[in-house]
Amino acid sequence: MPSPIFSSVSATTLRAWLNDGAEIALLDVREAGQFGEGHPFFAIPTAYSQLENDVPRLVPRRGTRVVLLDAGDGVAERAAQRLAALGYTQLHVLAGGAPAWAAAGYVLFQGVNLPSKTFGELVEHAFDTPHLSAQELQRRQQAGEPLVLLDGRTLAEHRKMTIPGATPVPNGELALHWHALAPDPRTPIVVHCAGRTRSIIGAQILRSLGVPNPVIALENGTQGWALAGQQLEDGSPRPAPAPRAARAQDQAAATALAAEAGVPQLDAAQAQAWIDDTTRTTYVLDVRSAEEFAAGTLAGARHAPGGQLLQATDQSIGVRHSRVLLLDDEAVRAPVVASWLWRLGYETATVAGGIRAPLRLPAQPEATPAIPPLAKQDLAAWVDRHAPLLVDIQPSLAYRQRHAAGALWSVRPRLAAQVQAAARADQPVLLLAADASTAALALAELPGRTLQWVLAADWHAAGLPVESTPDSPADSEAIDYLFFVHDRHDGNLDAARRYLDWETGLIAQCQPDELTGFRLPAAKARGERCASIV
Repeated sequence: MPSPIFSSVSATTLRAWLNDGAEIALLDVREAGQFGEGHPFFAIPTAYSQLENDVPRLVPRRGTRVVLLDAGDGVAERAAQRLAALGYTQLHVLAGGAPAWAAAGYVLFQGVNLPSKTFGELVEHAFDTPHLSAQELQRRQQAGEPLVLLDGRTLAEHRKMTIPGATPVPNGELALHWHALAPDPRTPIVVHCAGRTRSIIGAQILRSLGVPNPVIALENGTQGWALAGQQLEDGSPRPAPAPRAARAQDQAAATALAAEAGVPQLDAAQAQAWIDDTTRTTYVLDVRSAEEFAAGTLAGARHAPGGQLLQATDQSIGVRHSRVLLLDDEAVRAPVVASWLWRLGYETATVAGGIRAPLRLPAQPEATPAIPPLAKQDLAAWVDRHAPLLVDIQPSLAYRQRHAAGALWSVRPRLAAQVQAAARADQPVLLLAADASTAALALAELPGRTLQWVLAADWHAAGLPVESTPDSPADSEAIDYLFFVHDRHDGNLDAARRYLDWETGLIAQCQPDELTGFRLPAAKARGERCASIV
């Protein structure tokens, strides 16, 4: 008898595995909206709709112990079949999925990036991070008091909305650029984000480097600014700082910070030994800006800009108790980010030579469709001839705004059942997708059917009929979208209040085994918060 592809495990067994010190990847294969409404603390979002694209990046070692979690609806079993075909050999499914986790008495956390955001709250307690209110910042600005206001988020987030006058400097870039922006040590530096985490971590990055300026986190970021009745700036034209040569002082400070945390710098041979160790998972991440990464990096390295790596670690690192090698090209950003990733609980190192180190890394190909898309000039004739069932697999909110007239909206885990219910047995199916890789994965769900696909943008460009359905799919059906998080950025002040309450309440929801991996100095406030949940 052939061995089964996967085994089922109970919630109590999974909890024990998460704490046994060995590598494990807990992959939540529900869609983004479902994940965000409630998941285990250490779950990694790997939606079934993008499974084969995301998992090889997040779990590169095929022998890793993997546990798949769903809504108790069979999607995890389907995901196990897909991953087994990619060569994964230690596959397990949480029996009963997320409902079974809750039934065992364990918390399902709302939101995203739980470990990173909880870490930010703990950092504030541990280091007593100074902060100021939106009202006080506005008072200082209006009084003309000198200060440097830095937006520690991505440039795209800064462009959407920011505090008036802020300069975009993503947190991972702070160590390299702070001096040029605030050369007078008497000038306060204020770091803001949209909420709390990146304000706190950005301020603490600078404080940990011994920056002589007063460094302060803006309390509650852009949301706190809006809740105070103050106007945000939309469409800021200010650019992020251009790449600059590192100062010797900054290199020394970064080296000292990494050494204090116990983060080693490996030579090429030592780093290659980590990479070649088939019993451990090692991530090799370039923490520089997107522009620098695009201009050239170590072949096979992944891009994970340092600020976002600390803010959303679960989007780059999928294996608990794994190793991480960080690269830059100036010996400032990588050691600084590494020191904070170590505090987050990861076995972390930098590499001598950074992106120029002579390392050999495996490539990770992405899925591509087995059939080419229909050309837009052929679309109208093909549709007229075959009268296909039109199925739009774009994100749900894009579908609401505009889609092919009469098209059904679907998402990969529901696609086969919806097509079976809506199409005749011999009716061709035309998928409309936002990109080729999403189409490739969706096509695999419909074996035995006559299939074609097209980029949704090409349908529109061909001048074929389109329509908008602002209320369809309904919020309850748009399982790919997390309204809980996104509404706060669209002027919904109630959503902003709920989000900030959620963020400040994270520690109180945690059990001790969900907090023990963080490496932070003892703090009275932290101890009291943790003691209250034992």
